[in-house]
Amino acid sequence: MSTKLTLTIDETIIEKAKKYAKTKENSLSNIIENYLKVLVNDNPTNKEELPPIVKSLKGSFSADAKFDYKKELTKKLSEKYL
Repeated sequence: MSTKLTLTIDETIIEKAKKYAKTKENSLSNIIENYLKVLVNDNPTNKEELPPIVKSLKGSFSADAKFDYKKELTKKLSEKYL
């Protein structure tokens, strides 16, 4: 059963979120509901423990805010294989 919920969120965030939802062909309500489902899931089924070496590296990389990972990956793979 669905229940209506009222949230107070910055207007610019709402507009950006609506545009994001539209690009994903989904409703903002669905996206928020799915996020909340993940957030409150007490029994995650696919939670894997990271190996110690990965844990030690986690958070050690920082990139410029303008860094586009997908663009850079595409560029490097193109250089490698073309």
